[in-house]
Amino acid sequence: MNEKNATFEGNMQRLEQIVRVMERGDVALDESLKLFQEGTELIRACDKMLNEAQLQVEKVVKGADGNPTFEEFEDENG
Repeated sequence: MNEKNATFEGNMQRLEQIVRVMERGDVALDESLKLFQEGTELIRACDKMLNEAQLQVEKVVKGADGNPTFEEFEDENG
């Protein structure tokens, strides 16, 4: 998994694939463990993305005095 280029949607799609494979029950134990680990990493990455998105929304919605404010979104890339 290349986290720098991963999207939330892409991670969720891969996680769904992993779940479908594991639900079939025909995967060897070693492969199941690898899939489980990958799934856990995907969940962490998605959680991080959601937390970052929430912080951005809160920054836009709530100013220092608690009143709504609007600030220009600063992209990490410039």
